[in-house]
Amino acid sequence: MLLLGGFPTKNKKYNLTTPLITVIWQVVCVKVVVIGGGAAGMSSASRIKRINHDAEVTVFESGRFVSHAPCGIPYFIEGFSRHLEDLTYYSPEFFIKNRKINVKTNSRVIEIDSGSVVVDCLGQEIREEWDYLVIATGASPRRLGIPGEDLDGVYTVDVIEDGYTIREELKHCKDVVVVGASYVEIELAEALVSLNKNVIVIEREPQVLPSVDQDIASIMERELRVNMDVRLNETVEAIEGTDRVETVITDKEEYKADMVILATGVKPNVELARHFGVEIGKTGAIKTHSTMETSVENVYAAGDCAQTIHMISGEEVWYPLAPTANKMGYVAGSNIAGRYMEFPGVLGTTLTKFFDLQLGKTGFNEREAREHGFEPVSVTIETKTRPRYYPGGKEILVKLIASPTGKLLGAQIIGYEMVPGRVRTAAALIQKGGTVEDLFFADLAYSPPFGPVWDPLVIAARQLMKKLDTIT
Repeated sequence: MLLLGGFPTKNKKYNLTTPLITVIWQVVCVKVVVIGGGAAGMSSASRIKRINHDAEVTVFESGRFVSHAPCGIPYFIEGFSRHLEDLTYYSPEFFIKNRKINVKTNSRVIEIDSGSVVVDCLGQEIREEWDYLVIATGASPRRLGIPGEDLDGVYTVDVIEDGYTIREELKHCKDVVVVGASYVEIELAEALVSLNKNVIVIEREPQVLPSVDQDIASIMERELRVNMDVRLNETVEAIEGTDRVETVITDKEEYKADMVILATGVKPNVELARHFGVEIGKTGAIKTHSTMETSVENVYAAGDCAQTIHMISGEEVWYPLAPTANKMGYVAGSNIAGRYMEFPGVLGTTLTKFFDLQLGKTGFNEREAREHGFEPVSVTIETKTRPRYYPGGKEILVKLIASPTGKLLGAQIIGYEMVPGRVRTAAALIQKGGTVEDLFFADLAYSPPFGPVWDPLVIAARQLMKKLDTIT
């Protein structure tokens, strides 16, 4: 394995400052195959080529786009951009010409063998050899397994082409049912309302945004109900229609629908890895070492198909998020190229919005904290984003969660402006094992146009410190 420029064991660190490895990389043409041209795949391929220009890197992507941004689909549907290419950061030609990566689109890997892969390229099978393999096969939408899912007018949101199909079909639709009420679903609902559609959101859980605490989710729910019909604690049992969807049947009611968008989560694409003998973790995603190497030597996994650990609990988790995928790919590429790097894990930091209302979460909510053995202590404060004397201040609500010892476990923030920066601040502090007192004393910038002298985060920390004092 040393001859290929990697690291011989997980306990030894090698990088390109090691003279022998540097020389060998210059002599040996290492072949790397990357399966999947999304965030993780292209990040890993680019990293390898940046460190080792002579490596032969080939990316096989089943679709026609690479470096694509599915998170932008709701905004494409809403009309913020005209062309699908706007949802890609770089074209295949850019990677081929500027980064010397062999990008093969419309090429689906159908089998992994030891040292090679079998690829279906527009009906023609080819075989490509590899010294290192990166599995970046992403995730696919979960289906409900109910009658009528295959009717015309029933869609999932997966690849960016789905955005174009839905946008075109919406020109002929008025009544749209969205199944699910998490982050992407709320963004889809906003797009549909903006297009003057009659929208019904159906969620089987008792609240929207099931990953946040109910007191925070209820604020978003109130905003949604102003603009659409929201049905909670309700399960879709069937979709009916003659040639096309006409009705959605739940355990409580029937709803007229010209279109149904199923957005009930995703599942990791692990079948190729499983058939090759790669270990699958308890989350259902590919089990990886912190270097992103799998249980099979020289085989790495990154992105939505790979699991990692939670930074607070250290337990195996799976968060299919674009920033995580990019960093996983970066780490995998670094290690393959001989520059040792570890992926530290995730907190599950997320952001969304519905029109002007912004919501962010990082770390554990109260339920998650209890499930992981903590006795969470929390406070929720409501304040303004600017001093009273400065115009334009808007409401913002901050919820902080900590352990009885004062260790920060999570934050949830909702308001009409300046939410993202505060969620990111909390995430950075939690990642470093920060305490409530650390947040209180954080040297946050102050200027009246951007916030009050007592920042909402600091106010929340002060209140939580007082509460902690009463229980210690």
